[in-house]
Amino acid sequence: MTSNNYLLVSLFVIIMIFASCDNRNIIDEYVTIPQNGWNKDSIAIFNFDITNNQPSYNIYLNIRNTPEYPNANLWLFCDIVSPSGFAERDTVECILANTHGKWYGSGWGGTYHLKLPYKLNIKFKNAGLYKFRITQGMRTNVLKGIHNIGVRVEYSKE
Repeated sequence: MTSNNYLLVSLFVIIMIFASCDNRNIIDEYVTIPQNGWNKDSIAIFNFDITNNQPSYNIYLNIRNTPEYPNANLWLFCDIVSPSGFAERDTVECILANTHGKWYGSGWGGTYHLKLPYKLNIKFKNAGLYKFRITQGMRTNVLKGIHNIGVRVEYSKE
């Protein structure tokens, strides 16, 4: 392969990589939970900017757990705080495993990743900086086996 052909092939590969990037994404972030567990008082906070309140958006909860997690479900308290300071709270049950103990989602190296729809095709009332807060709502003060908690906000395909 000549150097010109190599350069063209390399350029094509780089363009394809950038073209495949997800441009619908507003935020896709995680908070790492301490190894000793997720304390009931700990809050995972995510900030995201809605510059246009006209389109619809999807919000997903992302959970990474290990087999050390003792339950098949996870209760979360989710708050969305608007730019004006108004907070809307939901209590969400996330099913992480089936009745036979098989973890949902994809897994590698003992960690399982699950992306759960939280709110689909919603419109934000105002443009501005929003805050998304997540706390664990289990009856355990320190919850073991949750590795990361995250949120993804993206433009809806509609």
